Amino acid sequence: MCDEILTTKTPLSDLPEPLLDWYRANARDLPWRRTRDPYRIWVSEIMLQQTRVAVVLGYYARFLAAFPSVEALAAAPEQQLMKLWEGLGYYSRARNLQKAAGLVAERGSFPDTYAELLSLPGVGDYTASAIASAAFGRREAAVDGNVLRVVTRLTDCHDDIADPKTKKAIRAQVQAVMPEAEEDVRIFNQATMELGATVCVPNGPPKCEVCPAAGFCLGRLRGTAPVLPVKAAKKARRTEERTVLVLLRQGRTALRRRPGRGLLAGLWEFPNVDGALDEDAAGAAAAAWGLTVKAWRNKLTAKHIFTHVEWHMTGYTLEVEGDGPADFFWADAAGLRERAVPSAFARYYAEAMTELEDVWNESN
Repeated sequence: MCDEILTTKTPLSDLPEPLLDWYRANARDLPWRRTRDPYRIWVSEIMLQQTRVAVVLGYYARFLAAFPSVEALAAAPEQQLMKLWEGLGYYSRARNLQKAAGLVAERGSFPDTYAELLSLPGVGDYTASAIASAAFGRREAAVDGNVLRVVTRLTDCHDDIADPKTKKAIRAQVQAVMPEAEEDVRIFNQATMELGATVCVPNGPPKCEVCPAAGFCLGRLRGTAPVLPVKAAKKARRTEERTVLVLLRQGRTALRRRPGRGLLAGLWEFPNVDGALDEDAAGAAAAAWGLTVKAWRNKLTAKHIFTHVEWHMTGYTLEVEGDGPADFFWADAAGLRERAVPSAFARYYAEAMTELEDVWNESN
């Protein structure tokens, strides 16, 4: 059991000194590591949830240029916020950022303890620990997938890391060996995560030859590192078939807002219906919206994977007449650019933008 090693000296006890030496010599130069500003660290941690570092870098710079302070974020128009977040996915993260920014701005200062940080919308155990340690030098262990992998390999732990009890036990172990010096505390969590991201990697064999813990890693010494960590298989995603209609009318395309709750809440989308419709059924769907089809332009298929559901989309580009339902917004190219359309519709966004720009070019 992972929690049994708490009672004795373990390889984890030997980790801090060589890990910190390695990190100081080898850490990637990332902008959020050059600051102690809790706002900037917080933004980076939220963006990095479920998103690769290479993707976050550009978004992080643009976000902070637009919202350089927690007060600026709190006061931002939602449409601007959603547009800046477009493509990062998991849009509830952006909404929770703004809710939390409002609370921090009202309070007048950033919370500086784990418990206070945990009370902010969208901040869980890991994020609260990461901010508390990096921004304020608090001894709070931040445990993500990288840390779980490092610790289970280092201690040869075969417990299921998907079990909350395992994660809780590992957090307690890491907390117990965290250094005392504030300068070390600020980087210890980052160092452990960096080791997992760049050396004790998730895909392919671990790079034990360059690991600062190679000499005392039980997973390496016993030959079990390549099969760790143990993680129960995820429940299979459900699949949904959808038909997306890119409706064109006089140099504009129809958009509508999704409901305020649920998947992609409040974002703009191209009108769509359940099921994989053929042309006749798609034409009937357009007619049900009070539209007359003048011409069929294109058929496009696409797939998008969310955490729990996978969309298989059949799309049609149609030239139509009529206004459609009251919730349709007919956007020209500029209006389409201004609105946050989730990346699930990326192929249809590109199709619509090409059509609208062609119309604009022909008329100018």
